[in-house]
Amino acid sequence: MSEYRIDEGMEVTLHFTLKLEDGTVVDSTHEKQPATFQLGDGNLPPGFEYPLKGMSGGESGSFEITPEHAFGQRNPQNVQMLSRDDFEEIEPEVGTVMSFADPAGGELPGVITAVDERNVEVDFNHPLAGRTLTFEVEVLDVRPAQTH
Repeated sequence: MSEYRIDEGMEVTLHFTLKLEDGTVVDSTHEKQPATFQLGDGNLPPGFEYPLKGMSGGESGSFEITPEHAFGQRNPQNVQMLSRDDFEEIEPEVGTVMSFADPAGGELPGVITAVDERNVEVDFNHPLAGRTLTFEVEVLDVRPAQTH
């Protein structure tokens, strides 16, 4: 086992499970390959990296991450009313996740939350916005990141 501890510039390999308040698993690597990333590379929101600092290979932990440190609070301004006429190709249904073009030309996922005869309400908040999450980790390895 290495004596390296998780900090900036370290490469971390771990298994994780992400759960909602009620214990529902949102994401997990336990049935797949472990996740490997460099601390601070943007793969994890900072609120998920912070509690990992100081851990080393072989350690496990469970952390509660508040919305402010996870995916932010829900923003009512991210819920938009679109004209039903904008949906020519498909029949909009509540719960459908669709990709929309944002003003910069990128992709923006939205969830259809309401449909009536003329309008479709789309929520562009991150699906986990406003949720307190439990982040369970099992650190497998910590080593200095290789710079190419």
